[in-house]
Amino acid sequence: MRTTTASSTPTIVIAGNPNTGKSTVFNQLTGGRAKIGNYPGITVERSSGRIILPGGRMATIEDSPGTYSLASRSNEELLALESIAGIDPMPRADLVIVTVDASQLSRNLYLVLQIVELRVPVIVALNMTDTLLESGQQIDVDCLQRELGVPVVPMMARRGRGLGDLVRVIDQVLQTPAMALPGWRWEPSPGPLMDDIHDVAAVVPDSWHQGCEDRRRSLALWALLSADAEHHLAGVPQALLQQATQRRQSAETAGRDLDREIIEGRYRWIDSCVSRCLQEDPRRVSMTDRVDRVLLHPGLGLALFVLMMTVVFQALFTGADPIIGLIEEGVARVGQAAGAALGPGLFGEFVVNGVIDGVGAFVVFLPQILMLFLFIGLMEDSGYMARVAVLMDRVMKSMGLHGRAFVPMLSGFACAVPAIMATRTMERRRDRLLTMMALPLMTCSARLPVYGLLIAAMVPPSQEGGFAQGLLMAFMYLFGTAMALIVAWVMSKTMLRGSYIPLVIEMPPYRLPHWPSVSRMVMRRVSDFMKTAGTIILIGSIIIWALLTFPRDTALQAPFEQRQQQIERQLESASSPELRSPLEDQLDALQRERASAMTRQSYAGRLGHAIEPLIEPLGFDWKIGVGIISAFAAREVFVSTMGVVFGVGEDVDEESEDLRSKIWADKWPDGRRVFTPLVCLSLMVFFALACQCMSTLAVVRRETGGWGWPAFMFGYMTILAWAASFLVFQTGRLFGFA
Repeated sequence: MRTTTASSTPTIVIAGNPNTGKSTVFNQLTGGRAKIGNYPGITVERSSGRIILPGGRMATIEDSPGTYSLASRSNEELLALESIAGIDPMPRADLVIVTVDASQLSRNLYLVLQIVELRVPVIVALNMTDTLLESGQQIDVDCLQRELGVPVVPMMARRGRGLGDLVRVIDQVLQTPAMALPGWRWEPSPGPLMDDIHDVAAVVPDSWHQGCEDRRRSLALWALLSADAEHHLAGVPQALLQQATQRRQSAETAGRDLDREIIEGRYRWIDSCVSRCLQEDPRRVSMTDRVDRVLLHPGLGLALFVLMMTVVFQALFTGADPIIGLIEEGVARVGQAAGAALGPGLFGEFVVNGVIDGVGAFVVFLPQILMLFLFIGLMEDSGYMARVAVLMDRVMKSMGLHGRAFVPMLSGFACAVPAIMATRTMERRRDRLLTMMALPLMTCSARLPVYGLLIAAMVPPSQEGGFAQGLLMAFMYLFGTAMALIVAWVMSKTMLRGSYIPLVIEMPPYRLPHWPSVSRMVMRRVSDFMKTAGTIILIGSIIIWALLTFPRDTALQAPFEQRQQQIERQLESASSPELRSPLEDQLDALQRERASAMTRQSYAGRLGHAIEPLIEPLGFDWKIGVGIISAFAAREVFVSTMGVVFGVGEDVDEESEDLRSKIWADKWPDGRRVFTPLVCLSLMVFFALACQCMSTLAVVRRETGGWGWPAFMFGYMTILAWAASFLVFQTGRLFGFA
């Protein structure tokens, strides 16, 4: 057993079930001055900070992932065991503080018992004691301390009560670890279970148990609970997993439920402990129970949740609009000022259209990211998110999705970027990946300008589509939602297959959100997005600008420059507004025509011509190809690109009558119209299914830790979009709609 010397810096790990106030205790101890990083070799975040102990000594505090049990099925779930037990690559903890929700004592003590078995010094931070008193219950702290054999510190972490006592006890335990090392509190019954433990303990690596028999036995139990046919534990010795799997199979053959034997053995001791230490009034019904009768009702609870999410969705969809508009206006003004300062020329275009517009391409997401994570933080901290997961798990599991996937999926209607970041509320990597892969198919707000332009282009400029246009827009929403659910179901049965794990979740009492914790979480997510996904988006925006700008054909530009100089000379000599106005209109038209010609000759234009044979079976020509390429920066860019290609100008929107007229009049070389109603429908289906958003790929890369899953997402969505669009167009031609 490692001891802490006066000269060393001890390591303290904070562990606990989700929703027990673990992060609040961490923030109180560190003063909110935590560093955020990733665990070695994995994208899961960890927070670390420093605490000053009595006498001026420093200690390092690590916030481990919240978990109900140390049993693991994936490398993400294995992190809790590694950080607590000090399994490579994590250092051994000198002390573990386990936060316990006093109102959920029995459930929380299961994790405490597992950690005590690992022969690590433990302090129990008994949090939310105020909520317990409100429910008519009371814990005999001295009794609980005697039963567990470790120090127990009552706390109200949100209010900072008990914090001084906790720091004092931390210092005592670090100086005298034996006072928090009680050994095993329960003993497995002699017989088959003891044989299983003995056989598996024999292959526990020496570096894991470090010569401690209690620890060896505890890790054997961990392996028996964690090893099965569907585990994903890459860092665990194969000999240990194989031996544990064989013992599980032997137990199953003999008709034994190994999991139940272990879990019930621990809970028999826990129930006995709680019965002695917890005093309660059985006649009293808590406020939480009364509210849950409504919010967890299969009918009324679901209706109230849908109503609340409608408000959230409306806020994301329209509430952020004014702020987004201000950001876009601010970016435009900065671009104008930079353009005026730098003057005409390639460098000025690069700064304005490449760098500044690239920065604007990711800054514009911040209002929605802020609002979404604020709502999620409030729901988590108030205790409502656990109820949401229970309600929606009944619906989502039929599609292979986790109950917590509902909020990110619904948020995808506003924007996939913050919605994908919201998948962090799910514990299992498989559930996060499944949700991320299906999420971009939800109809985000960036698709609306494209749909608006194409729906308007289906009818002549002199006519209005009327009610049919609204129905078609509604159909596109339903189409995207249906495809997302179908894709999720298919992936859950194939490449992301996994057995359904029943939702086990703590029902914390309702409480007011802790605003400092919520605000820190929101700002951390925003900062994370700016530093990681934002960099990729900026680079991608510059690449798109270069494709649309180069090569700069001087021979092509010469006639336009000559004509521009002529008009500018005429403007200088024009003496009245009546003479200047038509000349200014001519100059604007000339600039639009020049931009259109340059776009046609650019690398993007050449790529459009190059991919025309691939997209012609979908009804698309090279001009649509250019729009698809440019829309990779952001889907809504398709509209402004069409404005440039058709010489209307880039400052157009989907309601532009000039652009609509140009699109309606566009023809193939043989005289056929390009944008027929069937082609417009085919193009909308393509945009509904294709991953035309580098911001989405950037944030998926950030969340998955590599380019493998973003590449798969881009590939499968592109193939799906092409196939669906091909089916729509070719089927329509068979029925004579082309």
